[in-house]
Amino acid sequence: MRILVTGGAGFVGSHYVRRLLDGGYPGYEGAEVTVLDLLARPGGTANLPVGHPRLALVRGDVCDAVLLDGLVPGHEAVVHFAAESRVDRSADGAGALARTNVVGTQMLMEAALNAGTRRVVVASTDRVYGSIDAGSWSEGEPVVPRSPYSASKAGSDLMALAYHRAHGLDVSVIRCADSYGPYQHPAKLIPRFITRLLEGRKVPLYGDGGNVREWLHVDDHCRAVHLVLTRGRAGRVYNVGGGEHRTNLEVTELLLELCGGDESAIEWVNDRVGNARRYSVDDTRIREELGYAPLIPFDRGLARTVAWYADNPAWWKPLCGSGARPRRQPGERGSG
Repeated sequence: MRILVTGGAGFVGSHYVRRLLDGGYPGYEGAEVTVLDLLARPGGTANLPVGHPRLALVRGDVCDAVLLDGLVPGHEAVVHFAAESRVDRSADGAGALARTNVVGTQMLMEAALNAGTRRVVVASTDRVYGSIDAGSWSEGEPVVPRSPYSASKAGSDLMALAYHRAHGLDVSVIRCADSYGPYQHPAKLIPRFITRLLEGRKVPLYGDGGNVREWLHVDDHCRAVHLVLTRGRAGRVYNVGGGEHRTNLEVTELLLELCGGDESAIEWVNDRVGNARRYSVDDTRIREELGYAPLIPFDRGLARTVAWYADNPAWWKPLCGSGARPRRQPGERGSG
């Protein structure tokens, strides 16, 4: 089998690619993988086993219709991770978000349709539902995005599902909670705090620290993606939660303990404008239909993640610069 993975050099996409190539998904041990990625980040190939005999790496834009028309044929399946994601600055850069996330998805769906691709999975986010004070959003709820980023991701989802309804494309959408784990860019909340604490620096905590996020280890995220790829129903949306809800303050306190810091390392800063108070998804559908359940408890996964960053400063230090706040890169979701 040949699988095309767009955005496969990013955090979640590269984890999925590495697991495929390592034989982590039964029945796909011999799968050949093509990664399409813009590789905009310095050292963007560092997440991938470049040179692996079953990996082909193509540098290119998911909005390039000519490239897609030549690349997609011959792949039995497509997993679409590629996205522009700059939550903090999305109000100032909505054009790039709309182009990549909506137009790029449309072009990819068209190319997959023309190529007769057997199966497509679009990776999305819980952000499309908006904030929820209590309970959890199910797949049947309307999307109420709170930022241009989440609006563009909702547009991507709807575009993909429209290709199923209008043309019969075998596509499913997976909406995941916040992921964390190794190889995540240090602009994101958990790796940002870990790397700053490892360097003896303060960590900036928004507002009162009471914003609630649902956390999912990247390995559980990718297992869910593969389950949907292999067993999911066409035209279906699948929520994937970790079942682990924490306030940002609770996460910070755990990281302080793991990194040997104390509360003096917290720098309280004004909350981000429009920052949602709480995200949570009901993932009953994927659990009951596909037998999914997360395997990595948050406390254990967080400890492993801290250990990985402590052991791999050569990977993350160049991304942080000389004491400056890490720059958010294209293709990375915002957290907090």
